[in-house]
Formats: sequence, structure tokens, C-alpha cells
Amino acid sequence: MASDMSTHLPGPPDRLFDGYIFDLDGTMTLGEALLPTAGATVAQLRALGRRTLFLSNYPNRTRAELAARLTGMGLPTPVEDVINSSWVLVQFLRARLPGARLFVAGEASLRGELAAAGFALADDAHVDAVIASFDRTFTYGKLQIAFDAIRGGARFFATNGDRYCPVPGGGQPDAAAIIAAIEACTNTRVEAVVGKPSAHMAAAALAALGLPPERCLMTGDRLETDVQMGRDAGMATALALTGATDAAMLASSSVQPDFALRQLSDLLPDGS
Repeated sequence: MASDMSTHLPGPPDRLFDGYIFDLDGTMTLGEALLPTAGATVAQLRALGRRTLFLSNYPNRTRAELAARLTGMGLPTPVEDVINSSWVLVQFLRARLPGARLFVAGEASLRGELAAAGFALADDAHVDAVIASFDRTFTYGKLQIAFDAIRGGARFFATNGDRYCPVPGGGQPDAAAIIAAIEACTNTRVEAVVGKPSAHMAAAALAALGLPPERCLMTGDRLETDVQMGRDAGMATALALTGATDAAMLASSSVQPDFALRQLSDLLPDGS
């Protein structure tokens, strides 16, 4: 497929991959609607026998809720085809601190997932670990508990490191702000951030697809998370110029994708 982009920017792919991993916000969706061509592109890839998976750093909806959201937008999606940072965090903690007592700087959805997985949630500093996440209810009181807990020896993990969450008309401060506040007052770096671009998220995605990285394409709208994760994991990468990154930002970045897309239908080579 021919590209109308400037010649110094990557063009779209000229072949199909066996597995396609898609970011959600800014790539597949904006607000409560699919972006143009997104649904039809995924439907065509599925019809061609390609595996598709959706990956999100957003921790405030469960996998089931995200799958239902896509289905409600007209893209039928089983829960097994969605992975998000809260689910990866649950698996991460189960392997390292099963049944731990946690203080969570996060919202009800994340707290519910952790409680359902057998973790004890506390609103005091006598905990094994502090969890930082996207939290629109963050207060000085929560910061004080995190401060006391970490100074008392608690470990420190986070769901995702996004600076902002895109919403129609702008954005909302995301988990990076919560992480930064806790790091600043405790002089302690977060031990692990499990969302994109971490190896934890990449491994979960590849395991769900059942494919090696060289047979997969990671597509997203952010260079520092989506593209970086794909590159680090050994996947091909495509930047969707439909969200957080525009052509000028791409041209000046040290993180470069293999492909660039003005719309998701650019993923389909001619004749597909």
C-alpha cells in the first residue's frame, strides 16, 4: 500500500504477520468509540486467520470490562484477547508475594482485582508492599501512608508509568504522577512497573498469543511505551499516528518503529 507520508518517515507494512498486538486508547479507541477503520481492520485480520490481542496500561477496568467495551463498540472480543496492567500486576504479585498485605494508591477496580486474587488490602502503613497506580482519588493522606510504609521497609510496585491518559479533548494525569510523588518523598525508586514497556507485559502478551516475537507486530500510538516494548521484546513495531504521537514527534525521536500508520487500515497490504 502506498504511503502519503514524508519520505523520511517509515511507511506501512507490505506483508502480514501471524499475531497482532494493539494498544487501545489512541490506537483502537478514543473515549467510547472505535477510531476510523479500527474495527474493520481487526475484523479483516481475523478473517485472514491472524491472531489479535489488545493491550492496555489502563488499570481501572478489568479485562472483562475492556472486552465488553470493545464488544459494545461493535468489535466482538473475548476476555482472553485483552491484557491490561492490573491483570499483569496480579500475576506478578502472585509469583512473588502471594497473599501479601498491600497499600494501594489506586481506584476501586484495581483494589477489587487484588482483593479477589487473595491479597489483603490495608489503609495503614503496616504492609508488605505499596502499589502505585492511576488514582483520581489520590490525597495527601494516601501519600503519607505510602511514605510511612516504604520508610518502614515495604516494597514498591506500580501498574504503569504513563504520564497522562488520553481522553476526548485532552488528558488526565496518570500513574507516573503518583509514582513520582512517592519516589520524591521517600527517596526510593519504584522496584517494578509491570505495564508497557516492561518485559512483564510483553511476556504476558506473547504467552497469550502463543507465538514467538518475530512473528508478531506491536501497534500503538506511543513511542516510549508501545514501540519501545515491541522493540525490546524482538517484535516488529508500528506507530499509529492517531493518538499521542504526530509525524513531527516521530521524526525527532530516538525510538523508531518499523512502520508508521495514518490509520489502522494501513496494516493491510494491497490485496489482503
